[in-house]
Amino acid sequence: MPPVRRPSKSMYDFIVIGGGSGGLAAARRASGLYAARVALVEAQGKLGGTCVNVGCVPKKLMWYTASVAESLHDAPGFGFKIADPNAPVDWPVLKQRRDAYIRRLNDIYEGNLERAKVEHIHGQAEFIDSHTIRVKESPDDPGVEMVATNILIATGGHAIFPNVPGAELGIDSDGFFALEQQPKRVAIIGTGYIGIEIAGIFNELATEVTVYSRTNKILRKFDPVIHENMMEEMRKSGIRFVCESEIQALEKTQTGICVKSNKEDVEVDCVLWAVGRAANVNVLNLPAANVKTESKGFITVDKYQNTSQEGIYAVGDCVGNFELTPVAIAAGRRLADRLFGVTNAFLEYENIPTVLFGHPTAGAIGLTEEQAREKHGNQVKVYNTKFTNLYYALLERKQANAFKLIVVGPEEKVVGLHIFGKGTDEMLQGFGVAIKMGATKADFDQCVAIHPTAAEELVTLI
Repeated sequence: MPPVRRPSKSMYDFIVIGGGSGGLAAARRASGLYAARVALVEAQGKLGGTCVNVGCVPKKLMWYTASVAESLHDAPGFGFKIADPNAPVDWPVLKQRRDAYIRRLNDIYEGNLERAKVEHIHGQAEFIDSHTIRVKESPDDPGVEMVATNILIATGGHAIFPNVPGAELGIDSDGFFALEQQPKRVAIIGTGYIGIEIAGIFNELATEVTVYSRTNKILRKFDPVIHENMMEEMRKSGIRFVCESEIQALEKTQTGICVKSNKEDVEVDCVLWAVGRAANVNVLNLPAANVKTESKGFITVDKYQNTSQEGIYAVGDCVGNFELTPVAIAAGRRLADRLFGVTNAFLEYENIPTVLFGHPTAGAIGLTEEQAREKHGNQVKVYNTKFTNLYYALLERKQANAFKLIVVGPEEKVVGLHIFGKGTDEMLQGFGVAIKMGATKADFDQCVAIHPTAAEELVTLI
C-alpha cells in the first residue's frame, strides 16, 4: 500500500519521523505489539533509509561482487583453468540487478508497515511545538498538522562535502551506488570505514585506487591491530595511499578530474568524498520543540533516548552514537517497549560489535588497547597472534590474520576483542555474545577449538 497524503487521525500515540531502520523498528513494535496508534512520516519516496538504499545492503552486495573477483584471481592457484582470471565485471548488469533487489526490499518494508497497522505518511516533517508537526510534500505545500503524545526523531544522516573549490565535482557514498559505469581511476578522500570499504571494492574490481589520508594512518578509531594490518594489506593489493595530505581543490580536466593537494596532483575519473557524516535535522525546526543539539549538530539524548524535551525522543544516526543499523533498531525497539510496554528498557552502548567489510575484513568489540589502559591502568593484559590463513597455503599471495584479546584484572575478564583478516566478518558475532555475558580468558580457553579454522586461534591464545 503506498503512503497516504493526509493523516486519518486527529491524535496519535506515537509519530515517527523517518522511515529508516530505527524508525521502522520503533513504529512496528509500538503498533504491532502494543496496538498503539502510530504514524510514520518519511520524506523520501522509499522506505529503508541509508542502510537499505545506499548503505549496508547494497554495500554488502558490492563486497560480495568484489569477493567473487578475488576468488577468480585465486582460482588458478587451486588448479582451476580459468580463461581469464581477471575478467571484468559488467557494471551496468550488476547495478541493474542490485537496484532491483533494493526495490524489492522497499516493497517488503511497505508491506511490513501495513501489516503492523502503521500509517505511512509521505512528506517532510517540521515541528510546530513539542507535540505537533507539520508535514509538507513540497516547499509550496501548506502542509497538514499532526499531533501525538510521543514523537520519535529517526531521520538519519548524510555525507559531508568539504569546503574546497570544486568539491561538487566529487561524489559521496550515495553517488557510488548511482554510478552507471565503473570508473577506471578513483580517488577516495577519507579513511574511515566507508572510504576503506569502497576502496577495497573498487580495487578488487580492477579500478586504480588512490586513497588520501590527513594523517599517516587509516581507520583511526580502530585498534592498531586492525588499522596497521589493513593498511599493509591494502598496499600489498595495489592501493596507493597519499598520507598527511590536505585537499586544496578539485579541477575538471579534458580527461577527468584533477585532485590538487599539498602533496601532488593526481588525475582520476571519479573522486569520492568520505570525510564524515552529519545529522539530517536542519529542516525539522527543532527549536520550536525545544530539542537541543550538540556542537556537531547531532541531537542530544540520554540513555533512554530522551531529548531535552519531554515526549520527544531520538535514535539512530541523527544521535551520532554508534552509527550502525543494528544499534538504531535495538534502540528503537527498546524505546517502544518502554513507552508502551511495562519495561524500563534502554540500549546499553557498551560492547557493541562492529565489522569492517574491507578486503580483508575486520571486526571489533569493546575497548581498544589504548582505551583499556586509560581506564584500567596496569590491570590490563593483552594476548596477540598473527598468522597466515590456511586458505593461502596453495597461493603465491599471502594474507595475514591478526587477533588481539584484551583482558583486565586477576580474573582476566575480556574487555576488548579485535580481529583482522579472512573470515572475521562471520567470526565476531558469537564471540560478541560471550563478551556481552562477561566472558573471561579462562572461558575462552575452556572452549574446545574447531580445527582447522582461523577462529580456533582465539581459544588457544597463550
